[in-house]
Formats: sequence, structure tokens, C-alpha cells
Amino acid sequence: MTIEQIYTGCLAQGAYYITSEGEAAIIDPLREIEPYIERAKKDNVKIKYIFETHFHADFVSGHIDLAKATGATIVYGPNANPSYEVHVAADGEEFALGNVKIKTLHTPGHTMESTCYLLKDESGKDHSLFSGDTLFIGDVGRPDLAQKAASMTQEQLASTLFHSLRDKIMVLSDDVVVYPAHGAGSACGKNMSKETVSTIGEQKKLNYALRADMTEQEFVKEVTDGLLPPPGYFGMNVMMNKTGYDNIGEVMKRGMTPLSPVAFEVAANETGALVLDTRNPQDFSAGFIPNSINIGLDGQFAPWVGAMIPDVKQQILLIADQGREEEAVKRLARVGYDYVIGFLDGGFDSWKSAGKEMDTIDRISADEFAKMYEGKPNIIDVRKPGEFTAEHVDGAKSIPLDFINSEMSSFPKDEPFVIHCAGGYRSMIAASILKSRGFDNFKEVAGGYGAISKTNVPRTDYVCPSTLK
Repeated sequence: MTIEQIYTGCLAQGAYYITSEGEAAIIDPLREIEPYIERAKKDNVKIKYIFETHFHADFVSGHIDLAKATGATIVYGPNANPSYEVHVAADGEEFALGNVKIKTLHTPGHTMESTCYLLKDESGKDHSLFSGDTLFIGDVGRPDLAQKAASMTQEQLASTLFHSLRDKIMVLSDDVVVYPAHGAGSACGKNMSKETVSTIGEQKKLNYALRADMTEQEFVKEVTDGLLPPPGYFGMNVMMNKTGYDNIGEVMKRGMTPLSPVAFEVAANETGALVLDTRNPQDFSAGFIPNSINIGLDGQFAPWVGAMIPDVKQQILLIADQGREEEAVKRLARVGYDYVIGFLDGGFDSWKSAGKEMDTIDRISADEFAKMYEGKPNIIDVRKPGEFTAEHVDGAKSIPLDFINSEMSSFPKDEPFVIHCAGGYRSMIAASILKSRGFDNFKEVAGGYGAISKTNVPRTDYVCPSTLK
């Protein structure tokens, strides 16, 4: 028996590859299926099952394409009712995989079809739990995403999750290994650890939601407290996972259409497509196509695309560093953005060489910001509320990037201002959006709060996030 966690950092997502005696199972696969197929061929195993822990909201699973390509059976837990052929497992049902068995544990609460899969080794001993979005390391799945579909309040879903955890998971042996579907950085929880593997025993000691003396009322309050609104694309990803989607090959072919600067400009004017620039913030600030939005590939790319572009059917024209166009199209497809209609051939250099119109962002260093601070400028911090509350520049105003589209009126129109985030990635996203909305009266701080904290700019006293209420 072998178990491999296939972790994708930009999505903070864990898929799993399990083999035993020539048979394999994949749990929560990503959209691109070739790596799984190639790995199975290399190991000389047949993919027998594709287990889905629930209808994912934050990414599009590769289960449908993988089943078509391999003949594997897609398995969901109780309450699932997708539009394609699957095996809906009963609670407690076991599936043989070589010399091991995988048992269904229905654990509703995050969603009503949420299911964990318990792997029993060759001797029949409980070995590991693939916990999906029910149990994370240090956290549990948020109970507000399935309210509409389940016709329940988030409090009712939280109560359901409380009993799932106590009745199905906390009764397992302390040495059972926990393999969650996500880690820190995912919007499917609020307090996830950077660790991606643990044990039931460790989680009983360290996970706030598994305290032995916790009442149901305390659990509901703590799990629902401080939840940020989910990204707008979540509901659309759920529907794609539930009803089906275009083949990844078709999506890649459509997106990998090279366009000359002239053709790119024509396409942008005639289609109304969003121009997405995926270069790093420093390169973007030095020159970009007017009205383009910057979300760099070398960061939490897919989640921020989902947060900033609410409609997965939005047509997109892509700008990427040469050689990274395919990576960008693939990573967009992972979260359901299937309508990339082409990329700028030759990258931004080709646009510049063609003498086309350009724009820039006024980016300053932390030292320059420190000198400006003496003049008491308007300062806007686009980090998350918890980051701001923990510590911030004296006099700064919090407008989290997550809410920039709805809070556009909160930015000064007639006075200069300065924006920053933690390191410069999110503030450049914000800067590009502000520029596209006509703002030209601001500066952005390179290196963000991390760089500012090394200057003499006054800051509030640090408050540990764990003590915040």
C-alpha cells in the first residue's frame, strides 16, 4: 500500500493517490488529469476509483475527464446527485482496492454531501482519514457555503458539522493519520495550519473545534465567528463540479491562441474581454496595457482571480512572461475560468515594440514612504482584516482587497493616497484595478508592510491573532 499527497500550493489543495496490488484510487483530483494517468502507467496500476469528498467550491475537479479516460468509477457520499454517472455510496460502505479497503464516512456540515474516506490497511486496521473539507489541520470546514443548496442556516449546518465530527471522526483511534483537502491559504476554512498532515490525536489536542469539553453552542459560535464572505466564483465552481464542464483539452486549445499586438488590441476592443496580466508586480508597475488587471502567477494566483473576477464565464485575454502562457491557462482552468480566448504573442515586450499605448503604476520604496509619512498622507491598507487588526501603520485605513470592488467609493478621489499590503502582491492587484477605474492620484509601496516595518514609521502595538475576538 502506498499513499501520496499531491499538494498544489497556489490552491492550497491536496489530492491523493493510493495504490495497492496493481489498483489505484485518486481522491479529489485536479482539473488536469495527465499527471495521474502518467503516474499510474509508470507504476503499472489501474485507476479503479475516483473518490470525491464533496462538490468543491474553490476548484474544478478532474473527476469527469479522468473517469472518461480511465474507466474508473466516480464515488460520492450520500446526498450527492450530480448530472453524470457516479456511484453514490451509502454511509459505512466499503470499497476494495487491492489488499486494502476504503470506507465511506458521511460527515455533513460543510456541505450536506460531505464525506470522509477511511483507509483500512492490509490487516483491517484503520490507517488514515481523507477528511476533505470536514476536518482541516487546526480548523474545520466553514459551514456557510451550502446554505442555499441545503435550505439551512449556517448555524444549522454548523450544528450538523459538530455531530459529524463527534460521532464519526473523534471516535477514531488517535494514531489515524489525517489527510485534509486544503491547507493554509484556502478560503474553505478560516484558521488552517500550514501543516498538511496530522493525526486524530494531535487534532484533539490542538484543533480548537475538537475540544473535548466544547458544547454544541460554543462550537457553532466559534466556527461561524469571523467568516469572510466567500469569493464570488465559489457557487459557479460547485455547479461545474455537479453538472459537468468542457474537456480540459478543449479549454487549453482555445486559450493557447497566439495574438499579435494588433490582433490582441482588436480582440480587446471587439469582445469586451478582460485583459489579465500575470507578470510579477515590479514588471507590471513599470509598464502595462491600459485597463489591464495584474494578478501575478507567482502568488496565490487562482484564489485571487476568483475573488477579483466574479464570473467564471468572463472572456479573458492573457499577458504572461514568454513560456508561461500554458501554465496561466491551466491554472485559470483549475478554478473554472475556461474562456481565455488568446494570449499576447511575444509577451508585453511585443506590445512595447509595436509602439502601443502603455500605462505605469507610481511605485515607491518603503524609505520613500517613510519620508512621505511626515506629511500625514492618506494611507490605505489592503490586507485582510485580521492582519490589519494585529498590527498596522498609525493612521492607516483598512480596505481589504477582497472588498475592493464594493468599496471603490471609499478611496479618495480628490486627494493623493498611498496603498500597501503585506509584501506588494495584493497591493499591485489593487493598484491595477484602481487604475482601470480612473484613479491616478495614488502611490503603491513596494515590499508592503514587511518593508515598512523596517523603517521608523509609527505602527500600532502587535496583537497576536489568537487573542483577537
